[in-house]
Amino acid sequence: MKVAIVGISGAVGQELLSVLTERNFPVESLKLFGSGRSAGNKYTFRGKEIKVKELQHNDDFKNIDIAFVSAGGSISVEFAETITKHGAIMIDNSSAFRMDKDVPLVVPELNAEDALTRPRNIIANPNCTTTQLVVSLKAIENLSHITKVHVSTYQASSGAGASGMDELQEQYAQIERGEEPTVSKFAYQLAYNLIPQVDSFTDNGYTKEELKMYYETRKIMHSDIKVSATCIRVPVLRAHSESVWVETERPISVEEAKKAFANTPGVILMDNMETQEYPMPLFLEGNDEVFVGRVRKDLTNDNGLTFWSVSDQIKKGAALNAVQIAEYIVEKEFQK
Repeated sequence: MKVAIVGISGAVGQELLSVLTERNFPVESLKLFGSGRSAGNKYTFRGKEIKVKELQHNDDFKNIDIAFVSAGGSISVEFAETITKHGAIMIDNSSAFRMDKDVPLVVPELNAEDALTRPRNIIANPNCTTTQLVVSLKAIENLSHITKVHVSTYQASSGAGASGMDELQEQYAQIERGEEPTVSKFAYQLAYNLIPQVDSFTDNGYTKEELKMYYETRKIMHSDIKVSATCIRVPVLRAHSESVWVETERPISVEEAKKAFANTPGVILMDNMETQEYPMPLFLEGNDEVFVGRVRKDLTNDNGLTFWSVSDQIKKGAALNAVQIAEYIVEKEFQK
């Protein structure tokens, strides 16, 4: 496959390089694109140095089969036609096209086949918190239809990119030195703190991040499921956590749920009270899967279950999910 990565200098762009290597994705040639500031930089892929080209409105994508785009929504909107006009499939990691009716929103464990119908040759990668959520929900949905979800997310600094991680580490260092911590990437100091706001507020009091989880979950699962979310930024470097409560049409036992989690692709059950085994972001960054633990019955509703999950949002929440979409397309459309 002739592949391009747009936004190579960002955290997701760098992760894409790693995932393509790890999964031995069939890359015949690779082009890297970035801003004018990034142009000329070199990155190594499979032992070969590749120079970054400046993203421009030209014919650079003429022979590209798949373009992974992770440069922000405004760039995606501006360059979508340039990227796709010669037939390249654009797998976009921004929020720009996720809710467009003619753009599939895909998590391969749930709705891979949606990627085969793309009128604009654009496929959207979901928000990282949504991806993590729906992969875990699939296990329960297979047992009984989920009617409601309440979820609180505990989102790492890396959700704001490499600069978010840098700021958190620098704040801890500054505080240790007795200095006033720099606050730039986040609204408040994140070190030693929690910030109950991710993205901007909307008129109904929910943030855009929280509403993404509502609408994107319904689109991916082709479901009338209702999702109420509270998204919180926490002083963790990498990997998001979620506390999830679900209501199903029929009661599901803890044993039944655990078995379903253990047998669901993309999920690893990590749940042992006796040994205090449960998912934690410190130990799970860099992994592909969504880890689930603390599975238990809800005390207020016979049809309720609650559980805890952790997943590396840069990997499964972004880069890996995009590559998995590409793998499915290669298998279904390019292998004869």
